[in-house]
Amino acid sequence: MIDMTLKNSVRLFLLLFLLAALAGCINENKYDPLTTVSRVDLNRYLGRWYEIARIDHSFQKGCVASTAEYSLREDGDVRVINSCRKISTDGKISSIEGRAWIQDKNTNAWLKVQFFWPFAGDYVIIDLDGKDYSYAVVGHPSREYLWVLSRTPQMEDGLYDEIMERIAKQGYDLKRIKKYPQAK
Repeated sequence: MIDMTLKNSVRLFLLLFLLAALAGCINENKYDPLTTVSRVDLNRYLGRWYEIARIDHSFQKGCVASTAEYSLREDGDVRVINSCRKISTDGKISSIEGRAWIQDKNTNAWLKVQFFWPFAGDYVIIDLDGKDYSYAVVGHPSREYLWVLSRTPQMEDGLYDEIMERIAKQGYDLKRIKKYPQAK
C-alpha cells in the first residue's frame, strides 16, 4: 500500500512538472524573443548586486533586501549566492547557493541558473549599464520573471523610470514589477 502511494505521488509530481513545463513553453511562445544586451564581460558582471525591483514569485515570498553574489567556480561556471532578509530589512537572513553557466557564448547574456537539480531556468540579461556595470536587468522569455539589479542599494528614480520604459518594450507588464527596500 505504501509503495503504491509513493508511486502515485511520484507520477503526480511528474505529471504536474510536465504540465508546468508545457504551460511555460506556451507562455514563452506568445511573446517575441527577448532582446539581450550585445555583450557581457563576465568578469565585470561578477560581484554583488542589490535587487531594486522584481516580479514576485513564491520562492522569494517574504524576501526584502535581496542580493545576488556572483563569483567564478573552478570549473568555469558561476557560483550564485542569493540572499534576502525575511519580512523586514532587519529580519532573519535567508540564502541559497546555485550555479549558472553560459548558454550564448557570443554575448554571455543568456545563462542557465540552477539551485536544485534537475531544474534550471533561463537567466537573460536584457539591460545593462555597459560602461560602469552599475545596473542590470535579468528577465525570462515567458515574461514571468524579472529582476532589476544595482551595484548600490538604491537607484536614482530617473534611471529606474528609463529602465521601466525599456522593460515595457520587451513585453513586460510594469504593474507586476514591485520595488523592495534594501537594508541600511
